[in-house]
Amino acid sequence: MAATPLTLIHVLISVIGLLTGAVMLLGFLNNKRLDGWNAVFLATTVLTSVTGYFFPFHKLLPSHILGAISLVALAIAIVARYAKQMARGWRRTYVIFAMLAFYLNAFVLVAQLFMKVPALHGLAPTQSEPPFAITQVILLIFFLAVSILAAVRFREPASVSG
Repeated sequence: MAATPLTLIHVLISVIGLLTGAVMLLGFLNNKRLDGWNAVFLATTVLTSVTGYFFPFHKLLPSHILGAISLVALAIAIVARYAKQMARGWRRTYVIFAMLAFYLNAFVLVAQLFMKVPALHGLAPTQSEPPFAITQVILLIFFLAVSILAAVRFREPASVSG
């Protein structure tokens, strides 16, 4: 079955969001702002969530709820980064909410892999089987650990006294 143009665009934007999210995370862990990478991450992750609502649907799905949560997290992250300039506690707020949006995008990636990759689909055809749950728990633990580490390491620059 051929993918629609909307599907291709949505997937491309999602992949860019995931890749730039990984770069953003490395920046956090190394206490580097990486402003351009963060801007691309925020833009593509917002677009990923928004374009998800363009697919036809007849009832509210878990993907719609995750998209809404992601958009709220991204709105908070954008305010923290740009309106509040990551001053004081807003820096940590930015890390936490950007990482939450990154995690939700990764969560959906895993769900899509289990739906679309035959070997994974065979392990968890309804996504209620242990292989799917174990994978998602491992992903959650990973994101919790790196998010905490990122929030600790991504510090404000030392002030210069003069």
